[in-house]
Amino acid sequence: MYHYMREAWKKPTREMLTSRLIQWRREEAAVVVDKPLRLDRARALGYKAKKGFVVVRIRLLRGGRKRSRMGVKGRKSTKQHIRKTLKMNYQWVAEIRAARHYRNLEVLNSYNIGKDGKYAFFEVIMVDPSKPEIINDPTINWIVNSKKRAERGLTSAARKSRGLRNKSDNLKVRPSLRAWGRHGK
Repeated sequence: MYHYMREAWKKPTREMLTSRLIQWRREEAAVVVDKPLRLDRARALGYKAKKGFVVVRIRLLRGGRKRSRMGVKGRKSTKQHIRKTLKMNYQWVAEIRAARHYRNLEVLNSYNIGKDGKYAFFEVIMVDPSKPEIINDPTINWIVNSKKRAERGLTSAARKSRGLRNKSDNLKVRPSLRAWGRHGK
């Protein structure tokens, strides 16, 4: 069954996503969902249908990010902000926003569920480390001792964005971007 679900999500049809995207655009930016939309992907990333696991759908605005440059006075208003593309991938940003929205939960992993011209949508798998079901489960109880995984860049999407998927001595992202004077990306 999971094989066919995975194959269907490789090339989703327009009918499969259009009505969902219309509904998701009307809802809040962070919504707790009852069950994962892509159950095969969620299970592969560590989701279990038990107490302590929460799935959150995150809506992100696509495109560059506008940042203000404070302290630039007496000049054109167009020069008082910077519009650049972040060096973080959207999935990492979605995980951080989910972690900030639900402070008592810890981010386990996430996956893409769709995008349109304006928004990108992700489902973030989160774990409640205070639940006894999580504490007593030997496969997931390691997350009880970890704090702020998404903000520290320790999730899978964050490690991919940081360039840590492949190990090599001559990469400019190891041991950290700061060690190389921010020249890695």
